[in-house]
Amino acid sequence: MLAERVLPLSGIHNFRDYGGYAVEGGGRLREAILWRSAHHEAASDEDLTALDALGLETVIDLRGDDERELHPCRRSENFSARVLFAGGVTAGLAPHLQAAGGAIDGETARARMIDTYAGMPYRPALVATLRLYLSALAEYDAPSLVHCVAGKDRTGFAVAIVHRLLGVHEDDLMQDYLLTNTAGKIDERIAQGAAHIRARYGAEIHEDAIRSLMSVNPAYLDAALATVRRDHGDIPTYAEAVLNLTPAMRDAMVDRLVI
Repeated sequence: MLAERVLPLSGIHNFRDYGGYAVEGGGRLREAILWRSAHHEAASDEDLTALDALGLETVIDLRGDDERELHPCRRSENFSARVLFAGGVTAGLAPHLQAAGGAIDGETARARMIDTYAGMPYRPALVATLRLYLSALAEYDAPSLVHCVAGKDRTGFAVAIVHRLLGVHEDDLMQDYLLTNTAGKIDERIAQGAAHIRARYGAEIHEDAIRSLMSVNPAYLDAALATVRRDHGDIPTYAEAVLNLTPAMRDAMVDRLVI
């Protein structure tokens, strides 16, 4: 199933379909309509042609204004999708960069990633764009793509929220999150992330720390979801209280995305 989910692109990492999973009460998520990826700064011309073929009508960019300016996404001449983002500054820090400072080892990197994820449900720029994402999923019956920088942390959290709202079992939710560790050109993606990390913080960071920062771990996502459950009990209540998702919007998402 992994090979079927992953779109083999040369310059866009972790590009995959997160539909197709069974949902509680019967049915499955539609396929080829819910896409996720890393950013598109290094997209090749062939990659852009492949993206055009998906018929994307909405792109949700979870990055901050400063990140978009620093790493602008390439678009084809035929690109016509609406691009949604709420704006706001993130100090150029994707979660893996936020956790990276100093000459840290793997254990410290993992601990920092867990701490970073624990605060993710309330990151202002992320929350504001997630509101746009859920609204778009309720309104538009067409393929969409959600991405951040590495396509694993903010995107992973966003996908987990959508999965649970649509009734995907938590085991499948976690399985999809962990596909980041095996999907596509793993070594190239990690090397790209390592270059960004070392450009910001210097070359002192240990290789095992790079791996911890550029991978995903069940403990990372569990930390974010634990914050949600601590404060709101469950993901739907969090989505209603923080992400402005109404019951009618959730019903519309299910109608559009579950078959």
